[in-house]
Parts: sequence; C-alpha cells; structure tokens
Amino acid sequence: MRQGLAGIAAAAVLAAASAWAAQSPPAAAPAPATAHVNEQTVHDIASLLRCVVCQSLSVADSPSETATQMRGIIRERLAAGESPEQVRAYFVEKYGDWILLSPPKSGFTLLVWVVPYIGLGIGLVLVAVLVRRWTRAPRAALPAQLDADVRERIRREMSEMDRP
Repeated sequence: MRQGLAGIAAAAVLAAASAWAAQSPPAAAPAPATAHVNEQTVHDIASLLRCVVCQSLSVADSPSETATQMRGIIRERLAAGESPEQVRAYFVEKYGDWILLSPPKSGFTLLVWVVPYIGLGIGLVLVAVLVRRWTRAPRAALPAQLDADVRERIRREMSEMDRP
C-alpha cells in the first residue's frame, strides 16, 4: 500500500511539474549581438520603408506589431554585417517597390516624380492666360460717325448732369 501511495504522489508531482512548465514562459533565446548596430541607422532604414499594416506610415513611425518585427529584421540584418542598401534591397525583393515610401526615379515610377511638375506648369499657364483675359479692357464697338441729333442729345444730357 505504501508503494501505491508513493506512486500516486510521484504521478501528482510529475503532473504539477509539467503543468508549471507549460505555464511558465520558455527560457529567453540569446539575443543576437546588436551592441554594434547603430539605432540611428535602423531608424534611417525604417523611415524609408512603408508599413505593410498602416500603409500611410513608415516602419519607423508605425506602432504596429508588424512594424516592430520589421525593425527587428533590420536590426538583425545589420548585425549580420549587411549594408543599409542590402537591407533595403531585401525588403524590396520581398515586397516589391511598393514597400518604399519614395518610389525609385526610374522606369514607370518616374511619372510619379514628373507629373506633379507638369500639372503645376499647366496650371500656372492657365492662370496667366485667364488673368490676362480678365485684366484686358473690353473694346467697345463705337459707331464710326454719330448723327447730329444724337450728338445734340448727348451734349444736352451732359450739360444737365453738370447742373446741381
């Protein structure tokens, strides 16, 4: 009977230990050597990339968990010895040019850089033409010669206006 109680006690201890192990967080993995990674470099790279969740914010400014993970990837790759250009190229390869907040100034995306200036130029020309039209004095079409009756009437009305 003692052996039965000892076996039950041992099973209870094992069950409690396994339950405790399942609830406790796993031992932290050793952090990568990031002591030599400049946080300003991480921020500079992250500020060039678009957050895939927020889309209107950079990875540096986004509070999302995905942006935090992307900053971690940037940090890890820099710690592994990659250059900032290689890290940026990694994200472009993974997500395409869309991930860049400033699209490259080549190919089809060159339109993004050129069209606003073309639109501004067209707008300025349009405003100049309209202002010129509005400021020009309208030419009144006067008859070449007035009748004597009309001249006399105009003279009378003008003289009446001069009297108080």
